[in-house]
Amino acid sequence: MIQFYGIPNCDTVKKARKWLESQGLDYSFHDYKKEGADAEKLARWSDEAGWEVLLNRRGTTFRKLPDADKEGIDRDKAIALMVEHPSMIKRPVVELPDSTRILVGFAQSEWENALT
Repeated sequence: MIQFYGIPNCDTVKKARKWLESQGLDYSFHDYKKEGADAEKLARWSDEAGWEVLLNRRGTTFRKLPDADKEGIDRDKAIALMVEHPSMIKRPVVELPDSTRILVGFAQSEWENALT
């Protein structure tokens, strides 16, 4: 089964969920706001996709951080920030079934190639 990670009220997450449902694809949803973010999983995703891809620097949460928190970000600091502030994880993240591959963000053509 597809493992889907995000925040329910995020517009991109809503679009991605709607697309999955339109394709008849079952998925399990992990709500970062209620269930938090796992540091080990974020480390694994960072190794696969790159922490730079996972860390959402465009969002309000990141922009509101003190300048000291935004400076000198490396993999470990990015993971710690995402654990503390799960809304800073780019959304959605999808773990593909029977695979170690993940999709970060919603690009319909990429999802079609990976999931259909």
